[in-house]
Amino acid sequence: MRRIEQERVGKILIRGTNWVGDAVMSIPAMREVRRVFPLAHITLLVRPWVRDVYGDVEFVDEIMVYDKQGVHRGPRGLLRLAASLKQRRFDLALLLQNAFEAALIAWSARIPLRVGYARDARGFLLTHPLQIDPELRSVHQVHYYLGILHAAGWLPQRPWKGGEYPIDIRIGVRDADRRAADALLQAEGVREGRPLLVINPGAHYGSAKRWFPERYAAVADALAQRYALCPVIVGSAREVGIAREIARRMESVPVVLSGRTSLGQLMAVIERCRLFITNDSGPMHLAAALDVPQVAIFGSTSEVATGPWSRKAEVIRHPVDCSPCFLRECPTDLECMAGVTVEQVLAAAERKLAEGWGEHR
Repeated sequence: MRRIEQERVGKILIRGTNWVGDAVMSIPAMREVRRVFPLAHITLLVRPWVRDVYGDVEFVDEIMVYDKQGVHRGPRGLLRLAASLKQRRFDLALLLQNAFEAALIAWSARIPLRVGYARDARGFLLTHPLQIDPELRSVHQVHYYLGILHAAGWLPQRPWKGGEYPIDIRIGVRDADRRAADALLQAEGVREGRPLLVINPGAHYGSAKRWFPERYAAVADALAQRYALCPVIVGSAREVGIAREIARRMESVPVVLSGRTSLGQLMAVIERCRLFITNDSGPMHLAAALDVPQVAIFGSTSEVATGPWSRKAEVIRHPVDCSPCFLRECPTDLECMAGVTVEQVLAAAERKLAEGWGEHR
């Protein structure tokens, strides 16, 4: 595998990941690409629903959207995308996404240097097919993406070995999204400056990652009453039913924004909140990247691999023999979630509020 001469790389295409959580966890790797190639023009190719994650970042110059439901639909759409990329004459393609298709697009675009993990039978399409370090199987996903850069020879040390290696996951929020989020809240009667308690009771992956609506309702009620917080429920359009069930069970009247925000507007709401309570989900990672205090409830998944990368986060889980199982649906009694009590989450929430309250005075 030939060495990549950094001074000869002027234009880089990064194929980003497809899901919000992965999009956030791959940010340190992208920042490292900017450090390694400070003069390169970096274009990020992503699916439409993760674009807003990168709406206010400094490590890419341009964002391209891969719209498989629109202009890039079907085999002709893929060829159209590859032709467009070919015209831009990229020097290097860095594939953070593991799919065969990502390598096929880069190969079809005739990008001369194609770097990524040799997964999904795509190694023959890459000029630099990289092997996954076995140590990455037991560390955080942030390191999985940094591992690509280490395997490519751009990082002299393994970041997951500890030490003083800086890992920066921060993102920003666009002013337009802040204004839109403020308008939504004001329309619901939330006065400017009122502290928000934002809860995210959904999880796209499946019900095994979701704590119970009646318990979210109990926690939200208790915190709203004790701390004069305005409870706000967020989530996707698919999670409106969960939000309504929680609202129905509450004595306080929450603001239900599920299905009513863009991703960028959701980020603005999260950025504004005093405390974020969530399942393991994409918004959990957004809160970490926005440096917001949070309580994250884990059941079927592992906080070691995909926990919130934040010193302001506290993870709550109930250990059982079958967890983490990584199943979408629990085949038994969802004991891992049933064992997480309202009292545990309230105690963690109050710790987070106590830690952060002085910052808002």
